[in-house]
Amino acid sequence: MRAIDVHVHPSTAPFCYERRWGKEVAEFMPKYYRMEEKIRTDEELAEEFRALDIKALLIGWDGQAESGYDTSGTNDEVAGLIKKFPDVFIGGWAMIDPWKGKWAARELERCIKELGLMGLKFQQSAQGFFPNDRRFYPLYEKCVELNVPVSFHTGTTGIGAGMPGGHGYRLKYTKPVPYIDDVAADFPDLTIIMIHPAWPWIEEQIAVLLHKANVFNDLSGWAPKYFPENLKREINGRLQDKFMYGSDYPEIPPKRWLDEFEVGGYKPEVVKKVLYKNARRILKLAV
Repeated sequence: MRAIDVHVHPSTAPFCYERRWGKEVAEFMPKYYRMEEKIRTDEELAEEFRALDIKALLIGWDGQAESGYDTSGTNDEVAGLIKKFPDVFIGGWAMIDPWKGKWAARELERCIKELGLMGLKFQQSAQGFFPNDRRFYPLYEKCVELNVPVSFHTGTTGIGAGMPGGHGYRLKYTKPVPYIDDVAADFPDLTIIMIHPAWPWIEEQIAVLLHKANVFNDLSGWAPKYFPENLKREINGRLQDKFMYGSDYPEIPPKRWLDEFEVGGYKPEVVKKVLYKNARRILKLAV
């Protein structure tokens, strides 16, 4: 096993850009990432990761209240892919719109207990909420009850990037301090993953990682050659046990991410930690 990719969006038809964000964003996203959206079959998706000797955690999608687009069923799709290809897909993140109230907590319990997913994921710019809004605390309480981690998007986002007004998506929701820091303080028994290098708030992200023992970071969404020096220093130094590899596939090709990271000047033991050892420990993965 070369690596565990903790942040993979399936590239199959149920997860296509237009279904998640509408036609305008779907047409613009590939320009921002300088890539072409390719819809794959289930088998093609699995083979991509199998050929690279990567185990992957898949992510559902639900931002219906903010976007207006119905993406119901994606958590079931993720569970289906895991069941179909257990040699490649070793777990999945449920994504649930927090604005759906009591249903959201019931859906989380179903995803964990019935579908076998292993955690809860949010994208606050796409879902339009602040993590420290106490209206959503019952979801975190449910995560603690179920003993599963929660992950929050941090920093800028490619959704709407470069479009007039960012197509209405707001970056304010993804600031580490105070929003994620508050949740970490209020739920010390909750494992929290900050998703992506949190530019333009990377110093805040480092501060939270340093201060809160229950907070970690997945490095998805950025090609490693663009990591800022302050982040590289922490990965290679005092916070080396806090970081996990994630690609943000299909936007960032896993092979590119791994190739760039492995020649990035990191200590050999740090490379192993980031690529798979930390994920096994932090997320309690039996692989």
